[in-house]
Amino acid sequence: MKKAFCRLCMLVTLAVLLIECRVSALGIFSDSNEGFISKNIELFIFFTLLTFLPMLIIMTTSFTRIVITFAFLKNASGLQNAIPSIVLVGLSIILTFFIMMPIGERINNDAIIPYMNKDISGKEAYDRGLLPLKEFMFKQTRQDDLELFLELSKYEGEVTSENIPITTLMSSFALSELKTSFQIGFLIFIPFLIIDMVVASILMAMGMMMVSPAIISLPFKILLIVLVDGWRLVIKSLFISFGGV
Repeated sequence: MKKAFCRLCMLVTLAVLLIECRVSALGIFSDSNEGFISKNIELFIFFTLLTFLPMLIIMTTSFTRIVITFAFLKNASGLQNAIPSIVLVGLSIILTFFIMMPIGERINNDAIIPYMNKDISGKEAYDRGLLPLKEFMFKQTRQDDLELFLELSKYEGEVTSENIPITTLMSSFALSELKTSFQIGFLIFIPFLIIDMVVASILMAMGMMMVSPAIISLPFKILLIVLVDGWRLVIKSLFISFGGV
């Protein structure tokens, strides 16, 4: 939990740097402090950005793919009432921290620590801190989704992780995550659908058409998850899908 809290602080600090870059254009920075804003303004921005933290986590990390995949597994297994949604969301957040840990460490070493030591300005810290995140999103974004938003934004520059605007890359990344999670969800549904079809066919052959197949197939679905260690396989597959070993 200590490491997870540290990573959460890194994400919040990165968000602070994002706003700081925008604030600098409004003249809040003075020439005397060489690009650093006052502590009072930093504190105000920090607490303001806490409200945007959920959006940043969803739009720039692996959280979306993980939580949607878990939702598919929950619905396909017929365990909607057995597994609380808060448990799946909490597990998704923990796995997100685990997957994003190398990126968080890069942001911390390249941007946050130098900025806290006042070795670099807020604008430079923003550029350094955003680069690992953009590289991650660029790697996970499908080419056709990226081309769609590049066309909509009328972007004509070089298509690299460094040059693409963050808003365009975030939109493309979110759409790609939805597509990928739905593909994974389709594969998850197949074995459970086969169980439902087999049970329904047996019930019809026995003339028990008034019995709900979902009630009879539920124990077999639970048994399938237990025998193949389903949660472990899904988590491992998600980790591999993000480039893990």
